[in-house]
Amino acid sequence: MSQVRNEPGYLKLYHSGELNRRVEALEARLKRCDICPRQCFANRLQDERKFCRSGALPIVASVCAHKGEEPVLSGTMGSGTIFFGNCNMHCVYCQNYQISQDPEKQRENEITCTELAKRMIYLQDELHCHNINLVSPTHFVPQITRAILEAIPMGLHLPLVYNTGGYERVETISVLDGIIDIYLPDLRYASERWAMKYSGAAYYVKHARGAIKEMYRQVGNLALDEDEIAVKGLIVRHLILPNNLAGSEDTLTWIATELSPAVTVSIMSQYYPVHQATGITDLARKITTEEYSSVVDIVNRLGLENGWLQELGADSNYRPDFERENHPFESSK
Repeated sequence: MSQVRNEPGYLKLYHSGELNRRVEALEARLKRCDICPRQCFANRLQDERKFCRSGALPIVASVCAHKGEEPVLSGTMGSGTIFFGNCNMHCVYCQNYQISQDPEKQRENEITCTELAKRMIYLQDELHCHNINLVSPTHFVPQITRAILEAIPMGLHLPLVYNTGGYERVETISVLDGIIDIYLPDLRYASERWAMKYSGAAYYVKHARGAIKEMYRQVGNLALDEDEIAVKGLIVRHLILPNNLAGSEDTLTWIATELSPAVTVSIMSQYYPVHQATGITDLARKITTEEYSSVVDIVNRLGLENGWLQELGADSNYRPDFERENHPFESSK
């Protein structure tokens, strides 16, 4: 990981007028929405809702200074995390299912793009976070870029983190070139069969790998500032699933050979059966010591030296409860 001084690229795009042009082009696509791989063609400008159950306005379920992300994101002051409601995937084991798969309740959390911009500034100026961390942003890319456009005159200057499940269109990610500083995608499966069965995501592997290649082209390897905080680059997350449903060896080999062994990876052992997974035999248990050790061996054999290995047994510390009062991800208004 290199050390650099970095000014977010979106500031240059703003001053040249390019950011405004891209925002308008993205918003126009909401008339026949093709933002994600599903290409539902819903007229979201008229509030038509299809798979992601989201219309013209962004849905913000929670805003907080998140202390539990990777160390280079959370630092000492936390990652300024914005959890968006709904999702373009339906993972049966989603730990955020309370906000990702309850669209009727999430309609209560619709806000304007101007209000979203103000929440970005709140995280920056009031909570003094290290970055703005956009969680499950895929289905709200046009609204997010509009909010960024409005937040810049308010003083926005933090790096932007695109924290995604990986089900992305390359055509959309390419528009974010120079806007997003840090990409934080999951690479969840190596099998199209399991991606469809357990996340309802057709051709997930094809789309995720293509999108991650484009992300890497844009931002390269992870770069840190003098305080060891990320300012630019790619971090690929990989969640170990029981019964090798994640295809960890295939996935990690792809990263090492198609991207680079120098890519920063975050191997997560926190899987815990929640939501619908409790009734699915293949997913109804935590991962075993043997499954964890096997993935650690793969990481070492491939020479993936940059990143983190989440210790086994960390699951309970990483499961947010968006309904519990005063939970650690409680929204800050």
